[in-house]
Parts: sequence; structure tokens; C-alpha cells
Amino acid sequence: MKKIDPLVSIIMNCHNGEKYLPKSISSIISQSYKNWELIFFDNSSKDKSKKIIKSYKDKRIKYFFSKKKLKLYHARNLALKKTKGKYVSFLDVDDLWDKKKLKFQINYLKKNKEFKIAYSNYIVYNETTKKKYNKYSKIFESGYITQSLLNNYTIGILTVMFEKKIISTNCFNKNYNVIGDFDCFLKLSLKNKIAYTSKPLAVYRIHNDNYSTKNLNQYLEELRSFIKKNSNIYK
Repeated sequence: MKKIDPLVSIIMNCHNGEKYLPKSISSIISQSYKNWELIFFDNSSKDKSKKIIKSYKDKRIKYFFSKKKLKLYHARNLALKKTKGKYVSFLDVDDLWDKKKLKFQINYLKKNKEFKIAYSNYIVYNETTKKKYNKYSKIFESGYITQSLLNNYTIGILTVMFEKKIISTNCFNKNYNVIGDFDCFLKLSLKNKIAYTSKPLAVYRIHNDNYSTKNLNQYLEELRSFIKKNSNIYK
């Protein structure tokens, strides 16, 4: 009897992502690993995002809509509650995956069971200049890496895969719009070994609509709040 590959739940949060959405969806559909579901969480889009996602006649794509615009990490928590997979990954509407991303990480986590989270290097692509480069030029350690992440946070959420059982459905602080993944994966790193690979498995697209670029003040405000709230935990 053929062994069934574990289901991977992919979370895509979207707010007015029509400009970048088709390429991101295509990078999921073209994955060499086929047993996945896409939890597409439409965060009150007013553009053609719904029309675009509904044009894909693929039963693995599951569409959810929020009538009210939510903060990003509140929306991530709600999307997480919809997942049914053993593993979870994230891809935002303006980013892309290497076609072997899911297969590479599934095989790694199945082979190296002491690791519950895997992430990788990624390519940064500038939509304006058309230039691209690897985000990191050096190799980072794997294991219990909380201190390393505090020294230099290197986890791009677009590269992450983890076992769903290690995360609560409220891991993301719903009050954050920018640093929620930093907060969540730091917490997870305290109890779980994290594996890093230098092979770039995703593409982060820089463009004029990047939320974190346009909201630097909010980033700094959230970071101050994080430090104040967690200084005793991360001494």
C-alpha cells in the first residue's frame, strides 16, 4: 500500500493583492510536492483579488473572506485555525517559492525528526531595478537558536515550514502588524530546534507597496512594545 504524503497547509493572507497575486499562486501550483491545501484569507480586499483566486479551479484552494479589515497577525491567527495539515507554511501575495520548496523541507523534517521548524535563505528581487541577490551570504547555525535570533533575526516567514502541533492558534500577537512573526518564532525557538539551509527556497519581491517599508514608524513602535513586554523572558 502506497504511503500517503503528509498534508501541508499553506497560509496566504491578502489585502488588495491583485497586482502580485497571479505569480505567487502559480509558484504554489507548480510545486513538485502536490499534497497541499491553500488557506487563502482575504482580509477585506476591495480589488480583484477574489476574482483572481476564484479563477483557479483547484479544490486544494480554500477561500475565506473577512468583512472587516483586521491587523495582519490577527488575520494570520484566524487563517491558522482553518488549517488541516500536519505542516504549515506561509506565502504572502507578493512573494514566490522555488518549485521544490515544499518537497525539500518535508524530506528534511521527516529525516531529521529532532527539528520541528525549518527555514532557509531566500532571494531578494527588486521589482524596479530588476536586480536580485541572496539575502544571506553566510551559513547560520541550527538547533536551539534563540540567542542567535536575538542577535540577528534571520527567519523570513516566506521560507518557514513547521509542524502544526507545536504552535497554538494564537501564537501571533493580534495587535501587531509588522513584527508578529519575529515575536512568534522567537517564542517557538525557546522550546523547539530550528533548522536552517543556505539554499534559497523563496523570492522576496521589493516594491513600492511593501507594508513594512511604508510603515517604518509602526515597526519601531511595535519593537519598543515587544522589548518592554518581553525583557524578562529574553534576558
